[in-house]
Amino acid sequence: MPSLPLSKRPVDIALIVFFVINLFFITYIVDLEQLVIADADHFQYPFWPPAVLVDLVHWYGHTFDPVLIARPAWWRATIWIDAIFFGPFYAVAIYAYAKGKNWIRFGSIVWASVMLTNVTIILFEEVLGEHASPQLGRVFLANACWVIFPVIVMYRMWRSIHPFSSQAPAAGQQL
Repeated sequence: MPSLPLSKRPVDIALIVFFVINLFFITYIVDLEQLVIADADHFQYPFWPPAVLVDLVHWYGHTFDPVLIARPAWWRATIWIDAIFFGPFYAVAIYAYAKGKNWIRFGSIVWASVMLTNVTIILFEEVLGEHASPQLGRVFLANACWVIFPVIVMYRMWRSIHPFSSQAPAAGQQL
C-alpha cells in the first residue's frame, strides 16, 4: 500500500522535526555532555560538545534542574539509553517517517513506551525526589514535548499497521 506524500502528513513533519532536534541537539550534545563530564562542578571542557553548549547545559541544570547537575546513577542510565538506543532510532526514524516506511511502526511503539517510562521517572524525581526542581513549572514545560510526542507516536502507530497511508489495506493484502 503506497504511503501518502510527506506534504500530506503534517503530523509526521512535526515528528521528523522533533526527531532531528533530539538527534542533533538533545542526544549528542545535551545528553552526551552528561556522559563525558562526570562532575559538572569540577571538569575540563571536552572536545565535544562545544564549551558554549556545555555552559548552557550547566546553567540550565544549576538554575532549574538540580538532578541534571547531581547526575545520580539512575539518571546516567537514562542518558546511556538515550545515547545508545534513542540516537540511532532518531536517525532511522527521520528516514522512515520521511519516506513513509511502515517497518518503523514497531520500533516507534517501543521508543514511545521507553521514553514515556523514562520521562515519568525523571518527572517524579523533579517533583518529589532528592533533587527536586525549584522551578517545577519551567521544568515541566521544558519536558512536555517528551510526553506529548511519544503519546502522538503511540497513537499514530498503534491505530494502523499502515500508519503512512490513507486507507486500510484490501482483504488479503500484506505489509
